[in-house]
Amino acid sequence: MAQFIRYAEHGGPEVLTPVEGPVPEAPADGVVVEVRAAGVNPVDSKIRSGRRGTRDFSRPQGVGADAAGVVVAVGERVEGVHTGDEVIVHGANGAYASHLVTTPSQLVPKPAAVGFEQGAALGIPAGTAYQVLRSLGLREGETLLLHAGSGGVGQAAIEFAREWGASVVATASPANHDRLRELGAVPVAYGPGLVDRLRAAAPQGYDVALDAAGTDEAIEASLELVADRSRIATIVRMMDAAGLGIRTWSGAIPSTMGPEAVRLRAEGVAEASRLAAEGRFDVEVSSRYPLAEAADAQRESEGGHVRGKIVLIP
Repeated sequence: MAQFIRYAEHGGPEVLTPVEGPVPEAPADGVVVEVRAAGVNPVDSKIRSGRRGTRDFSRPQGVGADAAGVVVAVGERVEGVHTGDEVIVHGANGAYASHLVTTPSQLVPKPAAVGFEQGAALGIPAGTAYQVLRSLGLREGETLLLHAGSGGVGQAAIEFAREWGASVVATASPANHDRLRELGAVPVAYGPGLVDRLRAAAPQGYDVALDAAGTDEAIEASLELVADRSRIATIVRMMDAAGLGIRTWSGAIPSTMGPEAVRLRAEGVAEASRLAAEGRFDVEVSSRYPLAEAADAQRESEGGHVRGKIVLIP
C-alpha cells in the first residue's frame, strides 16, 4: 500500500491526515515516482489554511510540490523517462506521499552526487530564487540586498548571485550570520537601525532588492536603498506590491504563473542540481520528519524561524 497526506477542509496543521491506498498507476502521459523525500515549503501551509485560494473538497486534497525519488511506472505516451530513473520533482501536487503521479515536465534528473533529501529541498526555493533574480536582471558586479537570507529561498538566492559574480548583503538573526558568511554573503542583523547598518555594509549602494521576509522594515529599507523600484521584488507581500510600484511573483503554484516564470523556475531547479553535483550549491536540510508527522513539520515551518529546509521521509 502507498501512504499519502490528505486534508478535507481548510484549517490548521491538524487537518492533515495520513491515509493509505493502492499504489497509483501511471496515466498515459505521466509517471509514478516512489518518493524518497518531500520538501516542506511555507506556501504549503498557506494553501492548506486557505490563505492562498480555496480548494475543491469534493474529494480530499494532497499537499506539497517538491520531492525526490525513483520512477517506478511510466505511461505509454511518455518518452525520455524510464523506470529506475532517479529524479527531482518540482511543481507537483500532492508530494507529501510515498508515491506521486506527475508529468515529465515536472521532473529533473537527479545527479548521483545529489542526495534525495537535497533534491527534495531544491524545487520551490531554487526555482523561486533563480526566476526572481533573472527577472530582476541581477548581473555580475552588482549588489543584491536580500531580506531573510537564511531561509530556503534566501540561501538559494545567495548561491545563485555569488555564482553569477554579484555581491550579496543579507539580513538575518545573528544566530544565522555564520551560515550566511559560509555562502558568501555579508550578514546584517534586522531590527532598529537597519538602514544605517545596510549602508555601512555596502557603501557602493544596492542595485537589486529581494524581500523574502515580508516585514514593513524589509520593504521600507528596500525602497530607501534601491532607486529603481522595478528592481525591487517581494515574494511575500504580493497584495502590496502594485501600490508600492515594486514587483512580485505569486510563487509555487504553476497555474498562477506565466509561461516565462514557469520556464525559469524549471531552469533554476536544473541549474541548482547541476551546481550541487559539482559541489558549488549547498542545500541545508535543517529538520527531518516521518511522512506521518507532516502536521508537526508544518507547525515548525509556520514558526517562521526555519533555517534552510524541512523534509519529510516516507
